[in-house]
Parts: sequence; structure tokens; C-alpha cells
Amino acid sequence: MPVADALSQLLDSVKVTTATEQVSIVDALGRVLAEDVCSGVDVPPADNSAMDGYCLRFEDYQPGQSMQVSQRIPAGVAPQPLEPGTLARIFTGAEVPVNADTVIMQEDVAADERGVVINEAPERGQHIRPRGQDIGSGQTILAKGSRIRPQDMGLLASVGVGEVRVYKPLRVAILSTGDELVEPGTPLQKGQIYNSNRYTLIGLLRGLGLDILDLGVVPDDIGATEAAFIRAASEADVVLSSGGVSVGEEDHIKAVLEKLGSLAFWRLAIKPGKPFTLGRIMDIPFAGLPGNPAAVFVTFALLCRPWLLKMQGASDYMPTEVLVPAGFSTRKPGGRQEYLRARLVQSEQGSKVEIYPNQSSGVLFSASWGNGFAVVPPGQRVSEGDLVRFLPYEMILN
Repeated sequence: MPVADALSQLLDSVKVTTATEQVSIVDALGRVLAEDVCSGVDVPPADNSAMDGYCLRFEDYQPGQSMQVSQRIPAGVAPQPLEPGTLARIFTGAEVPVNADTVIMQEDVAADERGVVINEAPERGQHIRPRGQDIGSGQTILAKGSRIRPQDMGLLASVGVGEVRVYKPLRVAILSTGDELVEPGTPLQKGQIYNSNRYTLIGLLRGLGLDILDLGVVPDDIGATEAAFIRAASEADVVLSSGGVSVGEEDHIKAVLEKLGSLAFWRLAIKPGKPFTLGRIMDIPFAGLPGNPAAVFVTFALLCRPWLLKMQGASDYMPTEVLVPAGFSTRKPGGRQEYLRARLVQSEQGSKVEIYPNQSSGVLFSASWGNGFAVVPPGQRVSEGDLVRFLPYEMILN
């Protein structure tokens, strides 16, 4: 199945969570809004000065005339109405008094024995930030489905919102299959490898703000696989596995999936990650990722991430890509869409994309070496200088 068709099927299968909770904005980073947020105030709440200087009525300005200072207005102090024919000393962010409509920068005035002389002719309304310039009362500032970013936390605070209603995090069960897998910190015996996929998936899921049910390693046994799937589907909203989705004698996931639920697809035209599986276990969404470490990284980033974000209620779940000149070439066209572990580099000649020399699905170092994926469609070859699609990690991992 082509990647685009698989992604479309994944997204079409989504049922958005409905469970919500109220959280403080301090704890809202990365959470998905369950309702629109509207401002109850104007920001700024009153006309205020954009500069340190002096405010006056524009019609009181006379070139070369000395004017008296009738009050001093620091930020946070409510001013008195401005006396006609006078200036008020005012500071950045301070509320402009009634009657004043113009601010003069302090660099454009000079003091004399009678007061202050304005040396530069002003324009009416200069250096004043009007009430509601940033946000108007009743304005929707964040829409339902938005994932809250640091700047959004500040935006919420700026209108006095201390709590927001968000969707409860999905609980995602993860498990790895394979008798050869052991945990870091344990000495390796012959035929064993460390279980890197568990930690890759934990990091990726935490980056999305999701809860994790970690079921560890499941032996290559059909009974153990079935028992683990039953537990996962009973205790989680979504189930992810790594490994065991091929057609070898020790790969049992496909058979167990067909017994306990349903299988939508299990082979994709993607490289790396061909044996990617979508289905349901006891009516719980399931995705089976390949066992090779780089393939787990690629398929989660490109397929599972948008699937999970949409399920979590997010409205913006597709990554943004850019076109960048290739700093590499490929030897011949491939039959699958390739996601090459790559990095964007800058030089005096401009930006270009380099790829890691070994693109094997078992080479996880390539993922840490890179900062994104270079996309090569099936049936195409790349020559150096060609424009290629590039997906930066920051667009697909958080």
C-alpha cells in the first residue's frame, strides 16, 4: 500500500477522544484544547505609552515653547486627567491619561528653567499603543484542537485565563516482541541485543504528552503474545508494538490480531518500515511497528504521530515540509517511498540536505546524527542539486 493511502486510512479510522479535564495553564504545555478560549478583556486594557518620554495634547504643542510637567506616570499607576497646556512624564507601558493623545520620546526633549522644550515636531497619536491593539474582548484567542505551546501559555495568562479545559491524555500501551531482547544494564549473551525500541517509543510518546502503559518484552510465543494483547486492549486506549509483524515462524502478531480483532493492512510501500500493521484488538486501535530500530523511528514519526494526535483531538497534526537542494545523489529509483535520515546544513552557498551514508533500517545512529528526513518518492532518483522534500525533526517529533 502506498504511504499516502496508508496515512489516509489511518486518519479516517480515528475516533477522537471525548474525555476532558480542567488544568492550570502551568500544566497545560502540549495539551490539546477541548474548547475555544475567548478573551474577557482588552489587551492592552487602556491606551499606553510605547516609549519613555512625555505625553501631551497634540493641539498644545508649540515649536520652541517650554511646557510644565504636571504629573509623573510610571507603569502600574492610574494617571490623573492631563491638565491642558502641560506635559506628563510617562514611562513605557504606563496608561496614557485622559486628554493626552501623543507621546514624545525623552530623546526629543530638553529641559530649561521653566520646564521642557520639545525639539522634534510630533505627529498626532505617535508612540501610543491603543486599547485592544493586541486582543479585543470577546475575541477567540485559541481554538478547540490547538496544542498549547509556551507562547500560548503566555497568551492565556495575558487575558487572565488561569485554567483551560483540555482532552485527557490517551493511554498508549507499548510492548516489544523478541526472545533476543534484553534491557540496558544487563550483560549481553550470544544472540542477544539491547531493546532500544522500548526507549525510542517512550521518548516519542512522552513528547506528545501521552500516558504510557509499558508492558516490556513479550516472548516469541503465541500464547504470551495473545495474553499481552488482551491486557493491553483492556487497560489502554491505543496499543503499539514493535517487532513480530513479519511473516517468519516466530512472528505471531498477525495471527493473534486476526484472532482477537481485525487487520486493516500489514505491508506498506515505505522504506524503512515495510511491515507496518494497522488493526484493532478487541475494538481498540492497534499499530504494529517493525522491529528494526530506524524503521520504528520513521514509521512512528510519519504514521503514528498524526494518527495519535488526531485521536487526541488535535486539529493540526500533519508536519510541515520544505524544499531544499540535495547535497547527495541516489544510484537508482526505488520501488518504495524512502525516508532518508538526513540533516540540513548551512554553508556560504546556502542550505543543502546531506544524508547518512548507511541507510539500513537497523542503523539507529543515523537518526541521532540527522535532524530530519529527506523524502524520495518511488520511481525517482535524486541528483545533487535537485530540490527534495525535507521534514525537520521539530515538525514530526513533538
